[in-house]
Amino acid sequence: MDDRFDRRELLLHLGDMLEALNCLARKSTPIALVAHLMQEEESLQRFAFLRALAPKMTVTELTQRIAGAFSPWPKALLEAELNRDALASSVQRNLFDGNPDGWKAYATHVQRTVKGFGTGLPEMKAEALAKPAHNAAKDATPAAAPVAATLPAASDAPIEKKGWPWPEPKSTS
Repeated sequence: MDDRFDRRELLLHLGDMLEALNCLARKSTPIALVAHLMQEEESLQRFAFLRALAPKMTVTELTQRIAGAFSPWPKALLEAELNRDALASSVQRNLFDGNPDGWKAYATHVQRTVKGFGTGLPEMKAEALAKPAHNAAKDATPAAAPVAATLPAASDAPIEKKGWPWPEPKSTS
């Protein structure tokens, strides 16, 4: 299977996650709710995957969870065999524990560019959403309206993958 484009898309997604964290760190306090910041900060609007997070997740908790979820990715993306299930499982377990609706929305978002991402994983059980890293989240200003775990509608047309950084496959005929 030729997975070079999937590897590229997953690497770009990892970069988006790091960029989102950087924006959150510069624009907020550690106890701020990510959902609230998404509504207030225009610079965060381009990170649609943040809408899939639990509504009570703080910037500190998101930082910890992203570190756990994506730390295995660089090495895994360089392995000879791309293990999509291991990559997806790491994110599901660390970032969406107890948030099955958020996981479904996030996986659907990633599947726009990486077909089958997270489809081989067992169904998540709905549990009480993960508690914030500390109770300071109660002191943060709540969002005006609850944020649903949905991402903006996107075109069903597949994203064309060709050109740099990988040349087109050569014909063997």
